[in-house]
Amino acid sequence: MAVKTDIQIAREARKRPIQDIGAKLGIGPEHLLPYGHDKAKVDQRFIAGLGDRPDGRLILVTAINPTPAGEGKTTTTVGLGDGLQRIGKKAAICIREASLGPNFGMKGGAAGGGYAQIVPMEEMNLHFTGDFHAITSAHNLLASMIDNHIYWGNAQDIDLRRVVWRRVLDMNDRALRQTVTSLGGVANGFPRETGFDITVASEVMAILCLAEDLADLERRLGDMIVAYRRDHSPVFARDIGADGAMTVLLKEAMMPNLVQTLEHTPAFVHGGPFANIAHGCNSVIATRTALKLADYVVTEAGFGADLGAEKFFDIKCRKAGLHPDCVVLVATVRALKMNGGVGKDDLGAENVPAVTKGCANLGRHIQNLKGFGVPVVVAINHFTGDTEAEIAAVRDYVAEQGAESYLCKHWAEGSAGTEALATRVAEIADAGQSQFAPLYPDEMPLWQKIECVAERIYHAHEVTGDTRIREQLHQWEAQGYGHLPVCMAKTQYSFSTDPNLRGAPEGHVVPVREVRLSAGAGFIVAICGEIMTMPGLPSHPAAEKIRLNADGEIEGLF
Repeated sequence: MAVKTDIQIAREARKRPIQDIGAKLGIGPEHLLPYGHDKAKVDQRFIAGLGDRPDGRLILVTAINPTPAGEGKTTTTVGLGDGLQRIGKKAAICIREASLGPNFGMKGGAAGGGYAQIVPMEEMNLHFTGDFHAITSAHNLLASMIDNHIYWGNAQDIDLRRVVWRRVLDMNDRALRQTVTSLGGVANGFPRETGFDITVASEVMAILCLAEDLADLERRLGDMIVAYRRDHSPVFARDIGADGAMTVLLKEAMMPNLVQTLEHTPAFVHGGPFANIAHGCNSVIATRTALKLADYVVTEAGFGADLGAEKFFDIKCRKAGLHPDCVVLVATVRALKMNGGVGKDDLGAENVPAVTKGCANLGRHIQNLKGFGVPVVVAINHFTGDTEAEIAAVRDYVAEQGAESYLCKHWAEGSAGTEALATRVAEIADAGQSQFAPLYPDEMPLWQKIECVAERIYHAHEVTGDTRIREQLHQWEAQGYGHLPVCMAKTQYSFSTDPNLRGAPEGHVVPVREVRLSAGAGFIVAICGEIMTMPGLPSHPAAEKIRLNADGEIEGLF
């Protein structure tokens, strides 16, 4: 019997009306803004009234470094949430929205897989409720207002050479990384060099995902630095008069989106900053709302734990005052084989030595996560080709690291495949043994914060950066930004800045190429190695195979 594809399973889902899903969390229909029958936004006024309720338990799902073999972090997040519901717990799931760039590039959908999916899958991976379009519009409104301000006399005395606000587009397009604008004569303004980032790298995206409410959103938008004057003093978005209009464009985007899993577990899908170039977490407002409405909240952090989990702890939890109770670290036998040196075409053959060798990557993540004081459980995401000997090798290695592991078959079996994991995670969360603490204190100097992450999380020997970068950090400290956390932008495929260096490398060098101040979001971005804030498409992008069939259904996206 042929195995059904993710999209076939999703299309066969018997979804419940979104009002029924809201009712499971105590959200009345009057507090939902429906987008069709199966998705809705949750009203801000309802959320504001939840402040006095106690928080549920917060569970983070993260993973080893991603490989082409697949890890299934989102699938495990969904499977664990369904598993908690299966054992009688009141659970909710919080994940990010999908960016169109990777969907049409090389990544594909981002709603889970198999029988551990969030639906409606197709809408979630395309325009959904329009949040990303609103963020793109708000970001580019500010960009246009900057150039307009310069055109009409430049009252803020902006130095055209020091405009730092670029434009964004939610699509991979390397041709737009560096551009020149305002060509064509006097009527079009003053020519200057600029460029585009992908929308998920926008500071507006980061702000939406860290803001507590609309008032906080507007304040943060106003705090964004968009340019510098000739005397090097900063020009803020509020100086251009853009913060109010941007907030208006983001009014509905700020409202969390409520959907459901195949097993009708409530899921908040909101925000989508990349973890390799931003902080990579579901929005604070969605997570906090879920914590007020459910006893257990399962959320995920982007990419591997060296990026996503570190930023979840050091940026999101630090800023929002969140206290995670347990971490689930996802790994697959296939991915561990790749970390052990096996090529993608050879993953089908049993290779216990390669699994054992590749476990070094898993071990590094276990120890890093323990360093934050949060209990760690390993979820072995099962593939049908995994052998008993390979699974046993992973189990033995995890036990040697002083952690527990659970074989999870949620892709094939839904919540039945995560029942044991869910039971143990709930026990750990209820025990209240988490001693969570961020990696570094607020008062540590900015360069030392960068070194702290590189040395303690990446196991680097040295961090390099020219005098210009260090002077810029000192200047920001003098301006009152020294207390901010750092957001490391680097490749997701390795602990190092070399995407081809798998396993658990040590003694490498982390070159910091550039630093950016995200004053509104509240962090310093350190751009390392060759990481790009506007990705390009692969030689054969997924878009080449995406089309509508004769029945009007989407093919090739999943």
